[in-house]
Amino acid sequence: MALTRTRNRTRDRVPAKSAAPREESLLAQRFALFAECLLTGVWIALASLPLVTYPAAFAAGSRHLRRRTAHEGGGWREFVADFRAAVRGGWLVGLAGWAALAAVWVDVLAVRAGIPGGPLVGAIGVLALIGAVVAGLRAAALWRPGTTWRALLGAAVRRTVLDPAGSFLLVGGLAVVVCSAWFVAPLAVPVLGAVAAAALAVEERHRRRR
Repeated sequence: MALTRTRNRTRDRVPAKSAAPREESLLAQRFALFAECLLTGVWIALASLPLVTYPAAFAAGSRHLRRRTAHEGGGWREFVADFRAAVRGGWLVGLAGWAALAAVWVDVLAVRAGIPGGPLVGAIGVLALIGAVVAGLRAAALWRPGTTWRALLGAAVRRTVLDPAGSFLLVGGLAVVVCSAWFVAPLAVPVLGAVAAAALAVEERHRRRR
């Protein structure tokens, strides 16, 4: 009897094993990442309100999503810190982008006016603008504090030409943003985060193929 009581007391003293934490299912993880992309799109839209800051906004958004996929911490404060670092040289890139858009708009007006050679010039201008936007997105996807936009854009232009499949994927993402804005303008805001995620995926795909 004494031995039995001792065993019972020993069992009572042994703490019960804590239940192992449940891991999220793959579907839950993907849905959480999708929701994070939509939230990041809102952040990108807010940071782009000064008009010339959109390259820095995409750079900060891409870096935030990169941390999220790597299961690292980070939120709005880290996004703002990255945005401040990226905007130092990024606003010049944003200004150049608006200048390129104005030049293409002039070409479109020339096409409408029926100027000889206008359609060809207009088509070349539109294609060049799309290529510039894709290169800008690819550059923003690889931005890190301390990197220069000049170096990023130079390498991004080469990748845009040498990786046409990835570039076409980004063009498709941009088309989704345009269509969303066409049908329901507010939908284009969260979709911006999905475009940043697509740029990250394209760059990761290109890195693995090298």
